[in-house]
Amino acid sequence: MKELLILRHAKSSWKHADVGDHDRPLNKRGKEAAPRMGALLADEDLLPDLVVSSTARRAHSTAKLVSEAAGYDGLIELDRAIYGASTAEILRVIAETRESVQRLLIVGHNPGFEELVLQLTGSYERFPTAALAHVELGIESWREAPHARGRLLSLWRPRELD
Repeated sequence: MKELLILRHAKSSWKHADVGDHDRPLNKRGKEAAPRMGALLADEDLLPDLVVSSTARRAHSTAKLVSEAAGYDGLIELDRAIYGASTAEILRVIAETRESVQRLLIVGHNPGFEELVLQLTGSYERFPTAALAHVELGIESWREAPHARGRLLSLWRPRELD
């Protein structure tokens, strides 16, 4: 069984109109929510074996803050394909994961992540910024991910943690 942690980037700033979408930073609320989600991973004993993030600034910043708070000291791999990706494109990225990885944390964007949870589990869930889903996949190899059926074990939204 493989486990997938799906994390939408934390809240980003719209303060600077001249900054392109890919380069938007986290805002204050996002900088507070990301470490909370990392602490949640530590508390739930869900440390990933690998973190793969979109190259967008807000996603990469989220991945770094979450990883630090969770105690993950491994590599954060950046993959441009996650930025603006469809569910099929996200599943292709997941399918390329090394087989030694049992629990993968992927950090990216909506609507792709909301649709990914729906496709993998059959459950539609609202996926606001910094939401984190824990999905158990009934697969032995990541190559099977594009055709996998999974079970939503948990879903956490930052505002519900208060």
